[in-house]
Amino acid sequence: MAVLWTLPTLPVASGHAAGIFDPSIGWVACFALLLLSIAVLPLTIEHWWESNRNKALVATVLSVPVAGLYIVNAPVELLHSVLEYFSFIVLLWSLYTVSGGIVLRGSLKGTPGVNAAFLAVGAVIANLFGTTGAAMLLIRPLLRMNEHRKNKKHIVIFFIFLVANIGGALTPLGDPPLFLGYLRGVPFTWTFSLAPIWLPTVAVLLGLFYFWDRRAYAREELSVREMAVGNERLSIAGSLNFVLAMGILTATLISGHLQEVVEATGLGWPEGSPWREAIMISMGLLSMKLTPKALREENRFSFAAIVEVAVLFAGIFVTMLPALALLKLHGRDLGVTEPWQFMWASGTLSSFLDNAPTYLVFAQAAVSVAGVDGIAGLVTQPAGAQLLKAVSIGAVFMGANTYIGNAPNFMVKAVAETAGERRVRMPSFFGYMAYSALILLPLFAVVAAVFFVLLRHLI
Repeated sequence: MAVLWTLPTLPVASGHAAGIFDPSIGWVACFALLLLSIAVLPLTIEHWWESNRNKALVATVLSVPVAGLYIVNAPVELLHSVLEYFSFIVLLWSLYTVSGGIVLRGSLKGTPGVNAAFLAVGAVIANLFGTTGAAMLLIRPLLRMNEHRKNKKHIVIFFIFLVANIGGALTPLGDPPLFLGYLRGVPFTWTFSLAPIWLPTVAVLLGLFYFWDRRAYAREELSVREMAVGNERLSIAGSLNFVLAMGILTATLISGHLQEVVEATGLGWPEGSPWREAIMISMGLLSMKLTPKALREENRFSFAAIVEVAVLFAGIFVTMLPALALLKLHGRDLGVTEPWQFMWASGTLSSFLDNAPTYLVFAQAAVSVAGVDGIAGLVTQPAGAQLLKAVSIGAVFMGANTYIGNAPNFMVKAVAETAGERRVRMPSFFGYMAYSALILLPLFAVVAAVFFVLLRHLI
């Protein structure tokens, strides 16, 4: 109730400009406080923050004032954000649920070559299952492959780099920021244009990992290196879920065409009917119904992680509305105009905050700089497309810089630290940042210089 009582003391909206609700800058405080809570509270009151109920409490307290503002001044914009959140969370839930029904079994031995190949596969399938789904699907088999090793902390760190973040840059299914762009009208196949940046970045990281892991493997005791592989043959259980995953992908690809067909039949469905989301929900429910319970238990599957994402993003999608409106109207005033600047600006925030709203913030700023109509308009001109590529690469790639840069990072860390006899002692928050500063930041500097300065007119 205290929040409602203080609502009248907040800065009032400054009015409407160019047909867009123009809130006062003070309303951005709720968004900033929510993102700051996500970054700081896990480090300061970790036990309290573990409860999804407490996360929902923080998200609610900070989003209610903004919701009230928009109900009074711009209810249609609030409704649009709610519907966008629905599409966003349905995609994450369906991919998470389907991937949780797939169990990888077998007796692969964690040698440097096998580990590197495993990470390469993970980087590719992250574009189908999403970084969250791919990370949860593959982290336990990777730990099982390397349970005999003592020097393996770096394996999980590179897994976070490649599978939980950088790998998922090629499709809107890969990482939440790209899906938000798709919801804003960016064509599904446009993200394929990031391949010239994605491929060399992934290749360099895989090469670094291989040589790092080979040195670590050489330090293992001879008995460990000569340990025989078990007799269990490689197999996949729950393979029906691959079919369901393709159903999710197909629904995303044909959603626009499906809506046109429905409208042509004259059935009277309103524009934007959620046919895509209905199919995704159906795929997730079929996975829960048809996947044997024992397989999910073998994966130690639970919905706790996706519930955490759902409650936090419910608050984010509401509180970010004033920031997006201000950027759309005043984005040119930020002084960020060049592609490399957009990459580092979106990437720096994505390192410590959530990369999905960060993507939207800087994509909206790019709209203002390019002078186009909406985020989808950026891809219609070369200069705008360059800006959107820079924002996309910064948001997706640099989410790997810290544990809190992307949701799967902490999930992978938690699994690695609680995997019984396969437990890995992971570095602290700042210890992990030392790895990313040593490995990722120099690589990102090269990416920015090569692709957004030297070759900006060629890609």
